[in-house]
Amino acid sequence: MKDCKRLFDAVNYQLQKFPKPDMLAAKVNGQWKTYSTGDVAGMVNRLSAGLLKLGVSGNQFDEDSADKIAIISNNRPEWVFTDLAVQQTGAILVPLYPTTNPHEIEFILNDAAVKHIFISSKELYEKVKDVLPSIPSLQKIYTFDKVEGVDHWETLLVPAGDASLHDVEAVKSRIPESHVATIIYTSGTTGTPKGVMLTHRNIMSDAYLSKISFPFDDAPEHKVLSFLPLNHIFEKCVTYIYLYSGIGIYYAESMETIGDNLKEIKPNGFTTVPRLLEKVFEKIMNTGSQLTGIKRKLFFWSVKLAEKYDNNISGGFWYNLQLAIANKLVFSKWRQALGGNISFIVTGGAACQERLLRIFNAAGVPVYEGYGPTENSPVICVNRRDRKLAKFGTVGPPIDGLEVKLAEDGEICVKGPSVMKGYYKRPDLTAEAVTDGWLHTGDIGVWVNGNLLKITDRKKELFKTSGGKYVAPQPIENKMKENPFIEQVLVVGPERKFVGALIVPSFSHLEKWMKRNNIPYTTHEEAVKNPKVLDKYKEIVESLNASFNHVEQVKRFELLPREWSIDTGEMTPKLSLKRKVIMEKYKDAIEHIYACD
Repeated sequence: MKDCKRLFDAVNYQLQKFPKPDMLAAKVNGQWKTYSTGDVAGMVNRLSAGLLKLGVSGNQFDEDSADKIAIISNNRPEWVFTDLAVQQTGAILVPLYPTTNPHEIEFILNDAAVKHIFISSKELYEKVKDVLPSIPSLQKIYTFDKVEGVDHWETLLVPAGDASLHDVEAVKSRIPESHVATIIYTSGTTGTPKGVMLTHRNIMSDAYLSKISFPFDDAPEHKVLSFLPLNHIFEKCVTYIYLYSGIGIYYAESMETIGDNLKEIKPNGFTTVPRLLEKVFEKIMNTGSQLTGIKRKLFFWSVKLAEKYDNNISGGFWYNLQLAIANKLVFSKWRQALGGNISFIVTGGAACQERLLRIFNAAGVPVYEGYGPTENSPVICVNRRDRKLAKFGTVGPPIDGLEVKLAEDGEICVKGPSVMKGYYKRPDLTAEAVTDGWLHTGDIGVWVNGNLLKITDRKKELFKTSGGKYVAPQPIENKMKENPFIEQVLVVGPERKFVGALIVPSFSHLEKWMKRNNIPYTTHEEAVKNPKVLDKYKEIVESLNASFNHVEQVKRFELLPREWSIDTGEMTPKLSLKRKVIMEKYKDAIEHIYACD
C-alpha cells in the first residue's frame, strides 16, 4: 500500500495481492449479493469509460476547472463504484448526506457547479427533484434504483472490450496524487457549509498511517459491516483501509437492520459513532431489565463489575475471576448478538462516554476511540490494540507520521500529509484554519501520560458565566449521559450566573420507574411535568454534580418531552448536537431555567 499513490489504485492492488469473492456486498431482494475484486475492477472501468464518453473531464487536474460529480445515496456497492470511477476520470466527487435538507443541497450543488448527480432511490429523488432545476450547471441525473423518467446508472456502462476502456487507462496514468479527489461539505451547523478539498495524497496518507498505527492487518478472510454514511470522511477513509487490507465490506440494509445484519454476516469489526453505541447499550439494558430472579441479579452484577474495568490496571485475581464468570454467563450473549467475531469497533465523530468504553471492553467487545476532523482526512489519534497505547477517556496517541501540538490556549494543531488542500473557493477561511502547515482543529485538549490526547471540548463551545468563569460543556454532558435515566443533554449558561441543562429523559427507563412507583404514565409531555419525576431528576442531577467543581455544577434544568434527531433538525448527520439550533428552538425552556436568575 505504501507505494500506491491514488485512492483508485486500491482495486488493482487488491487484484494483485489478494483477489477475493466478496470485495463488496449488499442485500438485494433479501439475499446478500457479493462483488468479487474482478467484478469491481470491470464495473469501475466500464463506468469510467462511460463518464469519459459523456464528456466528464479533470481539465488538467485543476480543482477549479475539473468537473464535479455529486452523489446522494445510502451505503451500497454502487456508491463505491461511482467514487472510484469518478476518480479515474480526474473529475471530483461531491458527496452529500441523504439527510441533508433541500436548502443545503441546493447551496452545495451550486457552489460546486455540479455537472452530473447520482441518486440512489426514488425516495431521495423525490426529496431533491424540486431543487435540481435551480442548478444551472447540472446536465444529467442518474439513479441506482430504477426510477421512472430518470436515466439508470447502468446506461453509462460501456461494454466490456470496448476500445474506450483504453482511454481510461491513459487518463488514470496521468492523475497526480496532488489532485483533489473529493470535496466534502461540512454540515453547516455554524453557518454556510464549507467545502473541504481532500487530495488523493491526503486520504491515502491518512489511511496508510492509520492502517500501520492501529494496526489493520491484511486479512482477506475478514469482513466488516458498514453503516456510517460513506460521504462522512471517517467511513470513506476506513473504506480504503479495508480495500487495501483485503477486508470484505458488507453494507447494512439500514440503521434499523444493523442488529440482524451483524448476526447474518458475523463481521470482524465495524466503525461507529458514540450515539449508536449508546443506543446499542440502551437496548442491552432494556433487555436486562426484563429479566427476573437470579438472571436479573446476575445481569446487573455483571454490568456493575464491568464499570470498574481498566485495560491498563489489573483488578487482581478476585476481580478477574468474577469478570471471567460474567463473561461466560452474560457477556458471551452480547458478543453473539454482535455476530460472535468482533475484534474491533472504532468510534469517532464525538466524545464517547468512558463508562461505555469500560463496559464494552470488559465484555470482550473491544471498542477503540479515535479522533480527527474532516480537514485532516480525518484521523489524528486513535487508541491502539497495544494496551500500552490505549487509555479510556483519551483518543490515544497521534498516528505515526503526524505532528501534533497544543497551542497556548490548548487548541489541538496537526501537521502532516493528511492536512487538507483547503476550503473550496474560500482562501480566506483556509488561511484562518491552516498556518505554516499547521491545521488548527478548533478542539481543546490536554496530554495524558505524556503522549495520549484527551479532548476536553470544542473551542467555540467553551463559554463564560456572568461571573467570568469558563465552562466546558462536553465533559459535563458525557458524565450526565452515563446515568440511564438521561438520554440526551445540552449544557447551557453563557453569560448567566450558573450552569443549566436541557435534559431529554430516557423514556423507556422513566416509564418503568414510574410504573414501579405507582405513578400513572400517559404521555411524555405529562411525564416531564410530573412533580415526582422532577424530584427524581433533581436527585439524579445532584448526585452527578459531585463529579464537577462548583462552577460546573448544574443548578437548574428543564426536562424535554421529545428526543433530538436528524429529522427534527437538532442533530447533524453524524449524530452530533447542533447547539445553536437547540438553543434557539428551546429558548423559552432556557429562559425558564433562568427565570429566578
